[in-house]
Amino acid sequence: MLRLGLCCLFRQAPIKFRSSTAKSLLRLPRDEQLARLDQLCLENSRALLAAVDEVRHLGIGAFRVLSPLFPLFTHPEVGYQLDQLASADEIRAILHEVKQRKTAARLRLSFHPDQFVLLSSPRPEVTESSLRELAYQAELAELIGADVINIHAGGVYGDKPAALRRLGKEIEKLPEAIRSRLTLENDDVSYSVADLRPFCADYAIPLVYDVHHHRCNPDGLSIAAATEICLESWQRVDREPYLHISSPKQGWDGNPKPHADFIDPADFPVEWLALDATLDVEAKAKEPAVLQLKEQLALPDWPGEGASHG
Repeated sequence: MLRLGLCCLFRQAPIKFRSSTAKSLLRLPRDEQLARLDQLCLENSRALLAAVDEVRHLGIGAFRVLSPLFPLFTHPEVGYQLDQLASADEIRAILHEVKQRKTAARLRLSFHPDQFVLLSSPRPEVTESSLRELAYQAELAELIGADVINIHAGGVYGDKPAALRRLGKEIEKLPEAIRSRLTLENDDVSYSVADLRPFCADYAIPLVYDVHHHRCNPDGLSIAAATEICLESWQRVDREPYLHISSPKQGWDGNPKPHADFIDPADFPVEWLALDATLDVEAKAKEPAVLQLKEQLALPDWPGEGASHG
């Protein structure tokens, strides 16, 4: 059974995640910085628990967790560790409850780090920053039971094979908490499904297939062929496949890259109808868009009788 996923935020439900800026925190002494960050992390943890409950209530099967759930965690000047926060024990308890409720509802949680996470960069400082961010997200993933940390391959930097070699070198050194969750997604500029297919096979990294990106950055593969490559990559690690869908805000005759509020049913691949897979709905309208697509596909509330136990 296909499970639909909501990405990060809500349009209708009164669930909000809070943030801050380094500039505002740098005006404060360190103890006041940590007090402010403590409050933000505590409130965001409570919001995540509410998000899991809301997703379950809506019959949606997956939720992508906002990357800066703990704001500025890896920032070079105002970053911190969870144990530095006064409410660390309470935060851990809330996140443990997130994991318990996620498991009871058979939901799937994931992370999709921001585009500045670049393991293929030729600049060591960028790689080091990316590794810190991945370590933070793996720490969170452990606490809440998320099984996917999805990244892009990054830039080409004038030499795609060399960039992929750098990516592979960094992946080989990753700790298990990151490596076991890491996935690669085809993007709409640099790395197609065809580019990533041999790399994912060589490193046993699952491929997250974004059909919208594939349409923006075609590689000669049909949607059916690209889907099969994705499925094979997940079969190698015995896990449920992951897909992304969106529709172009300006239509396919305009700039196709910005995402629309809802999914055009014509953009949904017929090849996906019978899949047992997770499908993140990347639509600006958030949960109304997921529910509309769910209705259009005549999918039952998650978990239905055909739902995966993974």
